[in-house]
Amino acid sequence: MTSKIFINLPVKNLQNSMDFFKALGFSFNMQFTDEKAGCMVIKEGSIFAMLLEEDYFATFTKKPIADATKTTEVLIALDLPSKAAVDEMVKNAVEAGGSTYMEAADHGWMYQHSFADLDGHQWELAYMDESKIPQ
Repeated sequence: MTSKIFINLPVKNLQNSMDFFKALGFSFNMQFTDEKAGCMVIKEGSIFAMLLEEDYFATFTKKPIADATKTTEVLIALDLPSKAAVDEMVKNAVEAGGSTYMEAADHGWMYQHSFADLDGHQWELAYMDESKIPQ
């Protein structure tokens, strides 16, 4: 079993991407951040997104890099503590230059909304009240 998760995402401009995610409230682990890569902390000590300049990202794979504005390579889903937190992060993402691509959906026990970051990566946000899951 693993103790840490690193999601690696190609980005066109590392500084712009880091500024975008800082506007959403994320921090960066500077120990693993340099001019080619930014280590974004999703959950302190265990879950990170490595934002890698496209040229650097390409050194880790022999496959072409997907253009996330045209194809879906991954959906990154985050559980947030409230509906308000979900809406706030989407609002902050749009204000920082991202976009929404689906409407918010309230399923009673789960509330979902989403945004695309500057490079088109899709971030799914959800608040779940497991006590209301239909039996």
